[in-house]
Amino acid sequence: MNLVEKIFEGALWRSRYIVLFAVVASLAAGFAIFYMATVDVYYLIVHIFHYADPSLTGEARKVLHDDTITHIVEVVDGYLLATVMLIFSLGMYELFISDIDEAHGSKTSSKILVIESLDDLKARLAKVILMILIVTLFESALKMEMKTTLDLLYLGGSLALIGLSLYLTHAADTHGGEKHVSEVAHEK
Repeated sequence: MNLVEKIFEGALWRSRYIVLFAVVASLAAGFAIFYMATVDVYYLIVHIFHYADPSLTGEARKVLHDDTITHIVEVVDGYLLATVMLIFSLGMYELFISDIDEAHGSKTSSKILVIESLDDLKARLAKVILMILIVTLFESALKMEMKTTLDLLYLGGSLALIGLSLYLTHAADTHGGEKHVSEVAHEK
């Protein structure tokens, strides 16, 4: 029975390598989103040069201005989503496969990329996803047409809820909701 148990436990332990598919796929998705957002920036810059065209009417300039702001918000949203995929990929690798030695030796990675637990990964992803939601709300608010006072009330309520969520996230961080990597390293 000991031999069967040893073989089974070995196979069970090595099954964690299936996570490599998620790591590689998430990394590829992150790179794809970085690429798309960067291409969007290129076309945004080309688009902005038309803003100085003296033949534009004031109304056309205003439309171009609003479109440009909307595209900038979309680019920020794309980069944030790509960052989520990158953090997820690195976190899954560190949790299931192996520590990333190069990340542990770097001063900058200790702030973002060193993942100590699944809860740590979820907390880091939740913060970036919250930022994506804020950017998406901002993007929607730019496109929103205020026709009634109720529309304005909805916008104000959504902004208040975003403010509350940011406050609660910050309060959880500063009051022991999350340990910083330097504190975890000091405890070891």
